[in-house]
Amino acid sequence: MGEIGDDLDGIRKNPPLGSLVRRAEEASTLLKALGHEGRLTILCHLRDGPKSVTELENLLMSRQAIVSQQLARLRLEGLVSARREGQAIYYSLLDPKVTELIGLLAQLFTEPAEDRP
Repeated sequence: MGEIGDDLDGIRKNPPLGSLVRRAEEASTLLKALGHEGRLTILCHLRDGPKSVTELENLLMSRQAIVSQQLARLRLEGLVSARREGQAIYYSLLDPKVTELIGLLAQLFTEPAEDRP
């Protein structure tokens, strides 16, 4: 049975914390952005590739205004980028740390604890 701190997907066990302490503000900002259910769900969908605002509305079963508000926050935090194609705006993940964190969260919350390394 896995324990907290065990290796997950190549992440070093008990890495030195000095670097994290020096970058605590950056880490905290990222975790705050991930700490909202709507934003986390958007990031999970974007992990599979770019999505238009309309696609995200349908996936989230949410109104355009709400989705756009969360996308604006993610863009402000530098986590997603936007590109226009005709009338549609497509969003994609910008920060590779987000992709790694989403993968780690998927492992932690989708696999039974006894199946984790």
